[in-house]
Amino acid sequence: MPEKNKLSLSVQYADPRLQAEITRPMLRRWVQAALFFPAQITLRFVDAVEGQALNLEYRQKDYATNVLTFAYTEDEEAEQTQADIILCTDVLQREAQEQNKSVIEHCAHLVVHGVLHAQGYDHEEDEEAEEMEGLETEILHKLGFADPYQEA
Repeated sequence: MPEKNKLSLSVQYADPRLQAEITRPMLRRWVQAALFFPAQITLRFVDAVEGQALNLEYRQKDYATNVLTFAYTEDEEAEQTQADIILCTDVLQREAQEQNKSVIEHCAHLVVHGVLHAQGYDHEEDEEAEEMEGLETEILHKLGFADPYQEA
C-alpha cells in the first residue's frame, strides 16, 4: 500500500441516505489507501436524478452510473491530484445487493476505483483494465475487503 500522502478531502452528501453508514473517517481511509500522490479530492453522494444528469452532460450517456471521476490533474508532472468523484447512492445500493456485497464493501471499491481514475488509471484497454483491477484488489485486500472481481 502506498505511503500516506497529504490529503485534502471534502465529502458532500447531496443524497444523505448513506451518511450514517458511510462515514467521513471511512472515506478518508479508503481514499488515502489508493493515493500515490498528495491530493485534493471531493467525494459527492448523489441520487439517480443528479447522477443521470451528470453522466448525460459529461459523458453523453443517459443513465445513472455508479461512479464518475472528474480528474483535473492527470499530468504526471502535477504536484497534487485534484478530482471530484461522484457516487450515485441508488446505483451503489442496487449493485451491492445484486453482487451480494455490503454497501460498505461496494462503496470502498468504488471509492478506490474513482481515486485510481483521478490519478490517471483507466480500463479502456485490456492491459490497462488488468493493471487497474489488480491495484484495486491489492488496495482493498489491505483494507480488509475481499477481491471485488470475484463472484460472491
